[in-house]
Amino acid sequence: MRFVLVGPPSRRQRLRANLPDSIDVVGEAPTMSAARALGVDPDAYLVAAAVTPEDGAEVLVEALTPRETQVLELVADGRGNKAIAVRLGVSDETVKFHLGSVFGKLGASNRTDAVRQALRRGLVPL
Repeated sequence: MRFVLVGPPSRRQRLRANLPDSIDVVGEAPTMSAARALGVDPDAYLVAAAVTPEDGAEVLVEALTPRETQVLELVADGRGNKAIAVRLGVSDETVKFHLGSVFGKLGASNRTDAVRQALRRGLVPL
């Protein structure tokens, strides 16, 4: 699989050192915006989240956009991609794009993990 590493340089270095050999890193960037601007077509983005020195809590490298937050809230409500697309007036592929971005920013591996992390971080209401 082809990945782009996203996050502060020291965290990307630490993440790279712990990756299995099956991971092909095709680029690195400090933010998701910079990662998208690289012009590569990765399978996913791996976000090396920053850590606050006071409490060690994870923080987002890049904040969710308002649309990404909308999509995440609808996922948390249990809606599928097609229902989300109809509700927001966008295509199913656009919903998939937003979810991929959300997964990358939260470091989530799937929908359930994204909702769990969003709830833990207070990004979506219960």
